[in-house]
Amino acid sequence: MSSSKQRIATRSTRSVTKAVRSPRSWAVVGGVLGALTMFALQAPATWLASGVNGATKGMVQLQQARGTLWNGSAQLVLTGGEGSSDQVALPGRLNWQLRPAFVGADVALNADCCTTTPVRMHAGLRWNGMQLKVANSQSQWPSAVLSGLGTPWNTIQPQGRLSLETTGLQIDWNAGRMALQGNLQLDALDVSSKLSTLSPMGSYRVSVHGGDSPTLALSTLSGALLLNGSGQWVGQRLRFTGEARAASGREAALANLLNIIGRRTGDRSILTVG
Repeated sequence: MSSSKQRIATRSTRSVTKAVRSPRSWAVVGGVLGALTMFALQAPATWLASGVNGATKGMVQLQQARGTLWNGSAQLVLTGGEGSSDQVALPGRLNWQLRPAFVGADVALNADCCTTTPVRMHAGLRWNGMQLKVANSQSQWPSAVLSGLGTPWNTIQPQGRLSLETTGLQIDWNAGRMALQGNLQLDALDVSSKLSTLSPMGSYRVSVHGGDSPTLALSTLSGALLLNGSGQWVGQRLRFTGEARAASGREAALANLLNIIGRRTGDRSILTVG
């Protein structure tokens, strides 16, 4: 009986000890979680800048980043990528807000120069990839920023306005492969270039339609430089064929540009990608 009573007493003592220790353990766990949460909330904006730089191989950079990972701003700079000396900064600053969402984050982007309302997106992680959904949006951008992307834009040095509209746009990356759904329309308005005395040369539209085999179409809205063409993504590569030519009476003013942007064949310049 004595031994049995001792075992019962020992168990009781251990139970009481665990009960006493449990609140302390939870307090420690709570403190650690709280510290990690505060650390995450105060994560610097430079973390996002570093991630964007790495993901785009330096072609898109967020310089002079301020604020936090969740609420910050930076100077958006487009470059020709690694080893390129070409770069152009967007006027003003790009502001962002990130909010955690189920297996991902909701993103709102607002550019001082170019958006009247924030462009909203949802980035979601998937098995072996990720998905980006862009809410229907409209924005205006200066054509000059394209010069930062290097060849051929650094030679053409376009001037004018870019009007971008997205509808149901969704981009999926899976095991390194990209799939596109929805539509994107980019209008290049009142375009001019240092390679021609004509100003403006014209206005143009690029339409991208997603699906199993996404397509691209180039057309002329107005102007003396006539552009048209079509293309399709085959796997991860765009294959595009088009042509450029001058309207009647404008051949001399556009001859230099036509010689540079493509392969000259008679009065036409053949444009090819891929």
